[in-house]
Amino acid sequence: MLKTVMICMLCLSGISCFAQKQVNLKSLLEELQDNTAVAKWPDPYYKEMQSSSYDRKSISPGKPGWFANDDRSQYIRSETNDGHKELVMMDADGPGAVVRFWLTTFKRNGIIRIYFDNNKTPEITIPSYDLMKIGLDLGTALLQAHSSYEAKEKGGSTLYLPLPYVKHCKITFEDNDPDNQPRYYQVNYRTYAPGTNVKTFSLQEFKTLEKLAAAVNEKLLHPDSIVNGSRTHLQQEIKPGQQASLKLPAGTAAIRYIVIKITTANAQDYEQALRSTILKIKFDGQETVRCPLGDFAGSGVGSKSLQSWYRTVKTDGSLISRWVMPYQANAEISLQNLSSSAVNASLSAVTSQWKWDDNSSMYFHANWKGENNVAIKQTEQYQPMEWDFNEIIGKGVFIGDTFAVYNHMHKWYGEGDQKLWTDNIVFPDEYGTGTEDYYNTSWAPVILYQTPFANAPRADNADSFGYNTFTRTRNLDAVPFKDHFLYSLEMLGWENGTADCAATTYWYGFKNAKSNITKNQPKPSLLPANTK
Repeated sequence: MLKTVMICMLCLSGISCFAQKQVNLKSLLEELQDNTAVAKWPDPYYKEMQSSSYDRKSISPGKPGWFANDDRSQYIRSETNDGHKELVMMDADGPGAVVRFWLTTFKRNGIIRIYFDNNKTPEITIPSYDLMKIGLDLGTALLQAHSSYEAKEKGGSTLYLPLPYVKHCKITFEDNDPDNQPRYYQVNYRTYAPGTNVKTFSLQEFKTLEKLAAAVNEKLLHPDSIVNGSRTHLQQEIKPGQQASLKLPAGTAAIRYIVIKITTANAQDYEQALRSTILKIKFDGQETVRCPLGDFAGSGVGSKSLQSWYRTVKTDGSLISRWVMPYQANAEISLQNLSSSAVNASLSAVTSQWKWDDNSSMYFHANWKGENNVAIKQTEQYQPMEWDFNEIIGKGVFIGDTFAVYNHMHKWYGEGDQKLWTDNIVFPDEYGTGTEDYYNTSWAPVILYQTPFANAPRADNADSFGYNTFTRTRNLDAVPFKDHFLYSLEMLGWENGTADCAATTYWYGFKNAKSNITKNQPKPSLLPANTK
């Protein structure tokens, strides 16, 4: 009788009488290749955080040091373990999981150690400041060398293999280089609610899952090109000032795949058409997507090739979206022509069933913000500014962005750090170490590269003058927020000057979640204010 009463009390208190789904290496790898996962509120819920080498003089907005830029070799503390000095890069209580690990340096000597659950012996030891030396059989989607990696010892790497832990995770570095090498790092991690069922990563378990890891790696590099479902198509010439619309099948469903291609009678009008053809999508009567077609696709200005997990831009100009976009009753995709010339548009969409749940299903959003002649400052003494990519009021999950720039300087513009804030906290959840670092590469200026979750599809000149485009999307490192989200970038460069900036942000939100940057946006332009 007592046992029955206890079971009932547990149920009434909200504790599940059934075994909670476990978070482990296998479940996280499977989630990594599931593009429907980000369209649902995370279960179990987690807080996404980052530990980085940002300049520790940055304490609070408005106070001296907020734009300090010495982002190298900054650690939580120094400690001695087993007779050797270790610099602590990350120190987080669990349950949790490391979901992205980025680093770079000039010389890669040293030792990285990853400890789980307060064990004194590290589970992972890397005999270099180089994630490529981790000693695990990982493909280029899960472990990437940066584009600068082959330049002698200069360069870095990014690890996307998830590392779950129950109680605690600590990452340290033993730096045995006497000449004070610059060490930069970012560790993104999830923190789950206390009591969440998590299984700690082990090398032994990884060996049993090597085939799954290889399959996930292959899937990320070669996402689906054929998707089953109901196909709807539009083919139409869109005259200046007009738009063409495609109504999707009614009922509860989700867009799984979109292919858009536009052409112009004159080849010289094509780049302008990609900027001034606006993609708009309504779900259940609410417009949640409005942005230039090329920016939405991740190319920025021009139809530069892109190969990523969520999006592809083919060499023939076809723009492919694999974002999963659920709706309850109806949806409509429109293309609006704001240019002075007609465009020919081909648009097709694939939809299929979706089980809508008011507590988990979210609408897809894509917002665009553009501003010309944004002031870039060289150092903190010139009073730099923070340029907001987006501010969102409501509940949702941030899943990435595209940053398209026309740089008016012949110097690097991207020294500034990204800052991501959620739910009105007093310090950013993510405080970055530089623009290129955020986008999974290192050492400016821009070099073209393609990876599943980060790309640089355009870089006109080696000194970063002209057009540049970065894009980064998220999966395990997506950022949930309950009532507020803010994403800002410090406008710091190698000299004082200006740049034309355009940011597209991708996110999912519950009904009535809205962006504050969608109002009063200028007409998207192509030609910069100064092209000399």
